[in-house]
Parts: sequence; structure tokens; C-alpha cells
Amino acid sequence: MDILGLSTSPSSGGAYALILSEANGNRRLPIIIGTFEAQAIALELESIKPPRPMTHDLLKSLVQSFHSKVEKVVINDLSEGTFFAQIHCAGNEDEGLELDARPSDAIALAIRFGAPIFVNTEVLDEAGIVTEEESPATATKGKGKRKKAEDQAGQPEMSRMEKLEQELQTAIETENYEKAAKLRDQIQKLKG
Repeated sequence: MDILGLSTSPSSGGAYALILSEANGNRRLPIIIGTFEAQAIALELESIKPPRPMTHDLLKSLVQSFHSKVEKVVINDLSEGTFFAQIHCAGNEDEGLELDARPSDAIALAIRFGAPIFVNTEVLDEAGIVTEEESPATATKGKGKRKKAEDQAGQPEMSRMEKLEQELQTAIETENYEKAAKLRDQIQKLKG
């Protein structure tokens, strides 16, 4: 995954959406993170060095002091709307170490070490948002769903689902990823 950027809105209460994008695909994964973590990620992405080390800089120094490095970060689980991650470290002794972490902290460290970021397929299937660059098979599948929804217009759940999917597409097109993440969660609840 690549870091596409950070997004916020006035109604977010200080939260940011960290947007990850598939390196060889068309799905995006918005993850809601706090202000401090967003700042730590943004500073490193922009190569801005604060006058004193931040927490993630301290963690990098600590890992390096044990002659280790972060090899990769894996966002490996999603439970009740909360993402989970693991930091994979390796040292000189060939014995790897996996540490549980919040995705925001894991990604902040991965950036500092130049380590790749991965997302388990199950997590991306559940929470990923497909962007406009759809494959023909996906576009056909979407049209079939719309037709089915029109045929059963009398059912309020389908019309609500269709409305949410349209709002989701609009949120993605306008790059309002925080709203897109909330809509995605609502759609998942309806699908049940």
C-alpha cells in the first residue's frame, strides 16, 4: 500500500483520515487516526524535522539501539470498526519480532524506516473503497445491482442501500474519505 494522503473535515472533532491506496490496484483504505499521529506522519512525509525528536523518532532510535529495524507493517485485522496492525522487526540474529500496534503508530514508524505497508486481503475486502478506475467486471457487477434495486423499489432497505452507495461514490469522488469510511461502515451493517 502507498500513503495517498491525510484528510480532515471541520466536523471530525480533530480526527483525520489516513488514506492508503493499493500499489497495484484501485482500492483505497481510509483509517481514522488522531491529530498527533497525523502530525507525526505528515512531518515525516514532508521531510520536516522538528527541533526535538517526536515520540516516533524516539521509538526509531530505540529500535536502532538494539541493532534492529522495522522490516514491514501489516494491517492485519478489523474488528467492530477498529483496525489492528503488527510491526515486523528484524535484527542481526535473524530472529524476527512482531509487535501489536495501532495502524497509525505502525505507519508512522514504517515511514521513518522506509518500510513497506501491507494490508491483509480480508481487511481490504471488508473496508476498502473501490475508486472510479473500476475493472469492466466490477462495473458490470455494479450495474446489475442497480437494476436489481430498481426492480425491487418497493423495499425500503434496497432503496436505502442504493442511496448509501451513491453517497459513498460521491464522497470518494470529492475525496471526502472520512465520510466515505462512515458510509462504508453503514453499508456493511445493512449487508449484515
